[in-house]
Amino acid sequence: MWNYSETVKDHFFNPRNAKALEDANAVGDVGSISCGDALRLTLKVNEETDIIEDAGFQTFGCGSAIASSSALTELIIGKTMAEAEELTNQEIVDYLGGLPAEKMHCSVMGQEALEAAIANYRGIELVDDDHAEGKLICRCFAIDEGKIFRAVEKNNLTTIEDVINYTKAGGACTSCHEKIEMVIDEVIASKKVEVAAEKAIEPTSTKPISSLPPTNKLTQKVLEILGNLRPYLQADGGDVNLVKASEHLIVVSLSGACTGCMMTDMTLGWLQEQFSEALGWSIPVVNHIPEAQLA
Repeated sequence: MWNYSETVKDHFFNPRNAKALEDANAVGDVGSISCGDALRLTLKVNEETDIIEDAGFQTFGCGSAIASSSALTELIIGKTMAEAEELTNQEIVDYLGGLPAEKMHCSVMGQEALEAAIANYRGIELVDDDHAEGKLICRCFAIDEGKIFRAVEKNNLTTIEDVINYTKAGGACTSCHEKIEMVIDEVIASKKVEVAAEKAIEPTSTKPISSLPPTNKLTQKVLEILGNLRPYLQADGGDVNLVKASEHLIVVSLSGACTGCMMTDMTLGWLQEQFSEALGWSIPVVNHIPEAQLA
């Protein structure tokens, strides 16, 4: 039997904003009823101020899923969309006074629904066809490689049990456990490479390498690819510059609309996909220089 905080119980028995907004101008759908949990988040956003004036949710799931969804709406009403997109699943957990480890995936579902609603409001299409984020890992819960990768990376997960608690992947049969371990190892290795790259870059240097003469063929190729990608980011008010490139890692500096919690992750994922396809091998892409340093 799991121990639930009084706040979790309160939000389960007395959920806030359990409704569908008829005048919603932002909608986020995540999960699947066939897999056990589903959530629709609807928002009413003032288009002049970008403030979330109202929020509603419809959840199919357990008590923790309902409580997490209720808490999510309470946390975001009154915030601007920019402020809301910084919300993490851990903040939902903290607001509820904690969740059992086995129910952490409920808070993740809430954060993902918010991400989907923000993308919907901004006219960004989140592709979800045939598991476009990566190959299917967990067939029992229809969870792909991309979702597991993000959960491991954002929450510093290190074991299969952690992944089960945050995503449900691997929680039924055990046939996908080896693949999950491979994703965990990949994330840990990528973080080590990122740390090593950051140590190799002078912290006082803020000048993008793209403004310097290319020093090798790889850098030239990366700059060429980046030149083709920048217009897409600039069209949405963002930009990117190259900081460092090697055969094992590309370090970029995002600015403008490309910065911010969730949008940064989405942009880096898109850049990594484009670079890997153009170069012919999988290569991590990380953001190094904060926007403030580029002023």
